[in-house]
Amino acid sequence: MIVDPFVAHRSLLFTVAYEMLGSAADADDVLQETWLRWAEVDRSQVHDPRAYLVRAVTRQALNRNRTLSRRREDYVGEWLPEPLLTHPDVAEDVELAESVSIAMLTVLETLGPTERAVFVLREVFDIPYEEVAGAVGKTPAAVRQIARRARSHIAARRSRVSVSPSEHRAVVARFVTALHTGRIQDLMEIMAPDVVLIADGGGLAGAALAPVHGADVVATMLARTDRVSSETTEVWLNGAPAIRIESDSGRAAVSVVVENGRIIRIYATSNPNKLTRLDKPADLTR
Repeated sequence: MIVDPFVAHRSLLFTVAYEMLGSAADADDVLQETWLRWAEVDRSQVHDPRAYLVRAVTRQALNRNRTLSRRREDYVGEWLPEPLLTHPDVAEDVELAESVSIAMLTVLETLGPTERAVFVLREVFDIPYEEVAGAVGKTPAAVRQIARRARSHIAARRSRVSVSPSEHRAVVARFVTALHTGRIQDLMEIMAPDVVLIADGGGLAGAALAPVHGADVVATMLARTDRVSSETTEVWLNGAPAIRIESDSGRAAVSVVVENGRIIRIYATSNPNKLTRLDKPADLTR
């Protein structure tokens, strides 16, 4: 049985679009638009379906990114990428897991749309410069320059400490225990003194409108969380151990960055429009 190339590469195409947009819903829309165009293509003229489809998804994602940029200008509070429930085996591909982490997607938001597309295609998916150039409408020489700038930009803003999934999971487990106890001292012990909490409620759920700095302030905030009506579960989000919280007031997804056995950054998403992908694992690949 011959499988349509779009179906065969769908997981790859979704991963590319998601990394370029930080939104699973928008990535799905991009894939739908790409499929409609693919259905009208004369397949006999397509010599490399995978390259063709990646190029088509990239162009659609760039178009969608312009719309998203205008939408985010009016966003209430901090904007975080849409978290995805993932299979634990995503962590086995270290580069893929890092590229889809909430921390990396947040850093990618600081790039322009073309820079982001070039970085994702070249650094994450190892696509040749010539193919990247065709996807973003630039010359190969220009793409090389853009890639260098993007790499430098990302390197200056990403964590330089690599933590194994087992160490990350151990810290998350301790964090969950501390959240259950609600004791400020327990929470402070698991966090670095200069920890930063970034929350995204989108104006639809309670959340700090600006980053919160310092273990004492963050621990005090977290200690106020309603523990009676909430259920805290360890899950895999975006390729790493994380936390899903279910309560009478709604749900939340919490991802953390770990360094030297302590949490240095917390990303908490409670915007209900961004929490629709927490029940079924997404298929991510490269």
